[in-house]
Amino acid sequence: MYITVNKKFDNRIRIAYSRVEEPATVERIRHPLVREVLKLVGIEGGIEIMSIADIPAKGTGLGSSSSYTVGLLHALYAYHGQFASAERLAREACQIEIERCGEPIGKQDQYAAAFGGFNFIEFHPDDSVSVEPVICQRKTLLRLQANMMVFYTGKTRSASALLKAQQQTVAARKTKQTVLRRMVELARRLRVELQEDNLDALGEIIHENWVLKRSLSDSISNRAIDDWYSRPARQARQGENFWGQEVEDS
Repeated sequence: MYITVNKKFDNRIRIAYSRVEEPATVERIRHPLVREVLKLVGIEGGIEIMSIADIPAKGTGLGSSSSYTVGLLHALYAYHGQFASAERLAREACQIEIERCGEPIGKQDQYAAAFGGFNFIEFHPDDSVSVEPVICQRKTLLRLQANMMVFYTGKTRSASALLKAQQQTVAARKTKQTVLRRMVELARRLRVELQEDNLDALGEIIHENWVLKRSLSDSISNRAIDDWYSRPARQARQGENFWGQEVEDS
């Protein structure tokens, strides 16, 4: 996510993202994140904001809105010559998205975007958050990166409705709360395995987590994604690689 902030020659506001806005006042900004960030930082006008992203702005599930909010806060504080710590950026981004804009989301995306790196993040009952780096050998990180693939499905969707329905389901059914507790256990186990440079445990843990995640809501996945997910194992049994090409035993 790339954010550019420039001083405007007049006292007006110009915002360029997937559309262009030139509102007369902050209150008339249609983009809720920009409106609330400017109000929080205390900027009333005379500014131009542009953004460019490597992925679609909405509906990828990669935390683009939180990255945008963190990036905009960071850029505006820098514009004012102020230092803002990663903790402050994450905390204020949560305030913007959850409290001011009313999005039914968690805090993980904001903290991941603000701190960066490879971290174990804990969200405590008192609303505090702790961020600790996952310490492992460099060769483990390189091997992890070499064995990861990211695919664009060609589809986007809003997470708000899905997350709201998921929260209601979890609150109403104790079995779903048990699922969440198990997912927390898996996260703790994964940290231990990675710190011991046991990367072979990653697939097993991530797979169990995915199965649990899918059980929380019917909208988590769809038939196409399920097919893509199961294809490597299915084709491995048939002696093929991911693209359906025959491979020799080694």
